[in-house]
Amino acid sequence: MDEVFDIVIIGSGPAGVSAALTARHRGKTALIITTAPEDSPLYRAEHVDNYPAMPSATGAQLVEAFVAHAERSGVKLMRGRALAVADMGGVFGVSVGSDFVQGRAVVLACGLTRAKPFPGEEEHLGRGVSYCATCDGMLYRGKDVCVVGLSADAPEEAEYLRGIGCKVEYFDPARAKKYAILGAERVTALEADGVEYPADCVFILRSGLAPDSLLPGLELENGHIKVGADMSTSVPGVFAAGDCTGAPYQVAKAAGEGNIAALSASKYIENRAKEEK
Repeated sequence: MDEVFDIVIIGSGPAGVSAALTARHRGKTALIITTAPEDSPLYRAEHVDNYPAMPSATGAQLVEAFVAHAERSGVKLMRGRALAVADMGGVFGVSVGSDFVQGRAVVLACGLTRAKPFPGEEEHLGRGVSYCATCDGMLYRGKDVCVVGLSADAPEEAEYLRGIGCKVEYFDPARAKKYAILGAERVTALEADGVEYPADCVFILRSGLAPDSLLPGLELENGHIKVGADMSTSVPGVFAAGDCTGAPYQVAKAAGEGNIAALSASKYIENRAKEEK
């Protein structure tokens, strides 16, 4: 997308949608980047009875209602996995699969990411470890690749790799629980539950990345994004809301924080505009 949005929001849960709605009410353009709804823990909740005006709703009903409200309000949605956020001096660039979007401020509403990197994952990133099949798949046509599918759209991405000629070995939680990336200078194999599978590349397809992997330099506290009362993070222009900022992991708390984050992001943008005049 060539458009520079006022606020780019990563996550379409209650925090992300609340932030987007507030942004629109403040006259700001907003883009939500989101993976498949099924990746959200809220979507899989059987019963939510503590969110005002929506008694006895399922998680799926809440998520669908939130997103529909955002779309009616003029919020744009982009389906994909955010891979990196970079401060480009005045705007932030966000890599989404093979695409790239820009925003004057960013709200991280990416939920709670508990997964730790696999052994060897960080050391081989860019040297045979990839988080995006559509970005890097063409580099491995005719070669052995392993796909660790931990998101709802992982089977689709594995089929894409097969379709372009990669030799795919697919893993999901039902097939293996423990993984390690092997190799010296580059990836040579994936170890899955103690068994080695030769690989030129390992695609690790999670629903999201840990916040400090998404944005290096982001300050964490006990595994959560550290924020101020205005939901600002340690990176100016970047705000956070919802489960990624800590307990309680509740819909109402996430929605409130999303509102505050968007108000603060809007104020940040307006102040920057005044300074540039």
